[in-house]
Amino acid sequence: MNKLISTDYHNGTANTSTTINVSKQIAWKNISNIISLYWLKEIKKTTYITEKRVGVGAGRKLEFHDGSVINEYVVGWNDGQYFSYIATSGLPLRAYHATISLMSLTKKSVRITWKSYFNSELMTKNQFDEFCSFIELFYENSLKALKDSLE
Repeated sequence: MNKLISTDYHNGTANTSTTINVSKQIAWKNISNIISLYWLKEIKKTTYITEKRVGVGAGRKLEFHDGSVINEYVVGWNDGQYFSYIATSGLPLRAYHATISLMSLTKKSVRITWKSYFNSELMTKNQFDEFCSFIELFYENSLKALKDSLE
């Protein structure tokens, strides 16, 4: 007898922070250039998909070594503080909203937080849990790469 595998929509979050021993200005310069993503793990190429390059309305296309392609648009921007973006294609999600924010700890250290909220396409709970783990690990590895490059 075949076992029926239940699929459903799932809501999730990912939240990772790291402290980097550089000024907030240096950290912001490195994360706010939305196509200079040398610190993102597994990134192959990033290009603009809009004429706007900075702030709300700017868009980018991320191409990864595994062949996946994600389109994202900036939907929130507070210069030197944070930017928020949504993914419109390329993820197994119906919705994805993320924010990368900075908080000065001292003149030469900053806390960077990368937080996202998402809603899945139809998938099993197991598939969704695996996706959540993947996103968390992706954020952790990427922020570690940023930290390693700046310190």
